[in-house]
Amino acid sequence: MKAASREAQSHVTGQLDSLIGSADNAVATAAQIGTELFLTVDQLDAERALRVAVADASLEADQRVGIIKDVFGGKVAEPTLDILSAAARQEWSSPREFRAGLVNLGRHALEKGAEAQGQLEQVEDELYQLSILLDKEQELTQLLSDRTATAAQKRGLLASVIYGKVTMFTEALALQVIGRPQHNPVDDLAALSEGVAELRGKTVARVATAESLNDDQRGALARKLEQIYGREIAIHSEVDPSLLGGMVVRVGDEVIDGSTRGKLARLRTEVAAQAAN
Repeated sequence: MKAASREAQSHVTGQLDSLIGSADNAVATAAQIGTELFLTVDQLDAERALRVAVADASLEADQRVGIIKDVFGGKVAEPTLDILSAAARQEWSSPREFRAGLVNLGRHALEKGAEAQGQLEQVEDELYQLSILLDKEQELTQLLSDRTATAAQKRGLLASVIYGKVTMFTEALALQVIGRPQHNPVDDLAALSEGVAELRGKTVARVATAESLNDDQRGALARKLEQIYGREIAIHSEVDPSLLGGMVVRVGDEVIDGSTRGKLARLRTEVAAQAAN
């Protein structure tokens, strides 16, 4: 996203936060705005002329807002219309980035709803664990990645798997990201989980261990990594028996391999190097 669009999104995000924060029922307001923003994006995706018009920099801001109100007035709640109008009033680099901005705003609204519900950390963990599930269930992931399937079909399939097993905010976020893929289901869900961690002011450490970590171990590991990196860490853990023991930690592009499998691989490399000499 280019600088102008980032500035536009930041401005509208601030308005969204204020609107949700001042609502009598922040959870319901956030959920409604998030849901309706995604429905708006669906309509923009289906109507190219409308998508271009609402982000047309050659039009006055009031004209773009007028289009938004003519099309969506009475179809979405007043808070959602306020956010759509605020977005249309901004200068975006392109209609594509305007559309991307609405997707990000929709996600942010749902995340704020989870925060107001006291479930933000739970949503973060559920999204990551769902990415782990899909990484292991290759057949399901292939179905969710099928380019011949519609977004509705993919969402229906995933909903049948997770319904009643996660919070409503996790479900809503997961279904929207499956319907609007950027890379693949596994990476998109993991990235969404990292975005939730950022909202909590934390950097993600992806940790693979041979056996499950208990709460005390996770806490101790987080504190140790916080000392190393100088910032708060959220542990996203998975079990990988092939590691044989120890763990592999990934923070950004940095990998710390303390697994038994990694040690054995390094030992074999050293032995081969010595033999070659």
